[in-house]
Amino acid sequence: MSGNLFDIRGKVALITGANSGIGLGYAEAIASQGGDVVIWGRRTDRNEEAHKKLAEHGGRVLTDSVDVADEEAQVRGFERAIEEMGQLDCVIANAGFVSPCAFKDMSFEHYNDLIRVAQHGAFFTLREGVRHMVARVEAGGPPGSLIATGSLSIFQAAPAGAHYAAAKSAVAAMIKSIAVEYGSLGIRANMVCAGLIASGMVPGDLPVIQELGAKAPLGRIGEPDDLGGIVVYLMSDAARFHTGDTITVDGGDMASLF
Repeated sequence: MSGNLFDIRGKVALITGANSGIGLGYAEAIASQGGDVVIWGRRTDRNEEAHKKLAEHGGRVLTDSVDVADEEAQVRGFERAIEEMGQLDCVIANAGFVSPCAFKDMSFEHYNDLIRVAQHGAFFTLREGVRHMVARVEAGGPPGSLIATGSLSIFQAAPAGAHYAAAKSAVAAMIKSIAVEYGSLGIRANMVCAGLIASGMVPGDLPVIQELGAKAPLGRIGEPDDLGGIVVYLMSDAARFHTGDTITVDGGDMASLF
């Protein structure tokens, strides 16, 4: 095969929770490599700021305020994105938050608030992405790539995070199921499990976070742009045989026993 396997020019990615943090890092990486992006975020002011930043790369950018926990809002958001951009070649379920709570003190409301966004929201996003990609393949078009943002908590437990780990583990299972069910159509699905990444959820300047990062083999916490390469790869034709995987990008943290 000739040409640049990593070329994503002309391709479109939709990313949830993408007006800051990891999601914006994904969007910047894709935009910098010539891809077009649709970013969802609930805060319109942050959406506008992200739009200006992404538009500097010269590609098309669409921002939308969508509550990922609202099924109908997601369906309408997908319709707007496809109408405006023409297609979606990559769909990334990234929206989520953390709300630490000791397990014995966790109310169902506290548990469910996180599950609605991180698990149910991801389900709506991935389902609508699959529906679009299946219809496109059946119409003679190319397949696409689905990506979910995971967490090291699907491998290892952390105090006060049972609900977060439960949500991410459920999404990991969904990703594998999608890969198996729709692989015959060329549709791919993978999860990127990020280590400690500086963001609104993980303040990188806190001494305790810096200390945790220093224990990783690479000796630091990550930045959102440290995940750019893997998401561009998974969106590109270079990953055409890569599906059903759970990929860790964590500075070597999972590989280290001590």
